[in-house]
Amino acid sequence: MCLAIPGKVLEIDRAVQPVMGTVSFGGIQKQVCLEWIPEVTVGEYVIVHVGFAISKMNEEEAMETLDILRQMGEGLSELDDDNSGEQTKE
Repeated sequence: MCLAIPGKVLEIDRAVQPVMGTVSFGGIQKQVCLEWIPEVTVGEYVIVHVGFAISKMNEEEAMETLDILRQMGEGLSELDDDNSGEQTKE
């Protein structure tokens, strides 16, 4: 399964090849290749897969997607808590 995450473009460095930028993923900042989206500007949201921005998206879609991912993470955490006392039979 592949997962692409939305992030907000904070900085763009067009002086390097490939074009790189700083993207924020809910407060975590990473360097991302922006080469495939030459029209992207600071403040826009992009979808990032394995370090490459693959498309732009609007802020509303980005916030909805991040909210869904947060909910999924909370659900997985609850499953881990529920199973912490169980032992696996082999």
